[in-house]
Amino acid sequence: MGDADITLRHLARRRPGDLARAFVPEGHRTEVVGWVDSQVTNIERRIDKALRLRIDGEPRVLHIEFCFALRDDVPDRIFEYLGFLFAALRLDAPGEPVPPIESVVVVLSGRRRRLPATGERSTAWPGRPFSGAHFRIDAVYQHTIGELRARGSVLWLVFAPLARDATAAALQDVVAEIHAGAATAAERAELYTALLVMAAIDPWGHNPMKELVDMVEDKEEGLLRRTPIIGELILEAERRGEERGEQRGERRGEQRGEEKAIAELLGRLFARRIGRRPTAEEERSILERARASGPGEVEDALLDLESEALVRWLAEPVRSS
Repeated sequence: MGDADITLRHLARRRPGDLARAFVPEGHRTEVVGWVDSQVTNIERRIDKALRLRIDGEPRVLHIEFCFALRDDVPDRIFEYLGFLFAALRLDAPGEPVPPIESVVVVLSGRRRRLPATGERSTAWPGRPFSGAHFRIDAVYQHTIGELRARGSVLWLVFAPLARDATAAALQDVVAEIHAGAATAAERAELYTALLVMAAIDPWGHNPMKELVDMVEDKEEGLLRRTPIIGELILEAERRGEERGEQRGERRGEQRGEEKAIAELLGRLFARRIGRRPTAEEERSILERARASGPGEVEDALLDLESEALVRWLAEPVRSS
């Protein structure tokens, strides 16, 4: 999912309570304990999407997976992830029961017909009782803006461009709500980043990008154009508008824009971990690794490796997958 996955994971880490409360039944007291962090080195970089909770005082774990579409391999990925997560939880607390785990797949695009509320990955023999994993499916693109707003957080408003009823007037209200609801200017920029990244997905063909850019620019007085990732998205949207008939050229432009966005996001994460911007060689290594193994693997390394180990890792030759 590239920049969309990275952007959403950062927002989720900024507002974990808002993320979790959308999936906890009303009337239950929810406390966020923190993200699962294993001491087992061979799996610690595989479990960064799981959140420790206490629901009515009882320990629970919520696993969130963002995916562009509900492809056939999603159940396999969920089952594999749950295996790593269960092992990490058991090994990090020997002798203690593993908390109940709930998996939720947040789907950003796909078919128009309603997706099922649950999915499964069975490992049982044919004709035998079910064995495997069930997971919840949250098709955010099939919700209305009102349904997203009812979740009570600006975190969920960034998905508004995906909504079935994403009109220009409705999105103008969303931009204003994000402006008022963000805690800081930096968070507001991140929320608007996610909003525009979601607009680029456009599952219903609403084509909201240009109008959203104008709305946000009016509200922020040029802030987004000074933000490299958003500036590139804006320029790319303008190029698409001017060159709509040149489909092949647009696809090349989209790829360049996506790579630019990925490099910028990962470069900012590097700067937070190391305390400086990456060198030109390090930037090149970040992008090459993102191409070879996917942006998520590179982000995992940036989050998990200590500063010296991270610099050494970026200096190593990139092995193609």
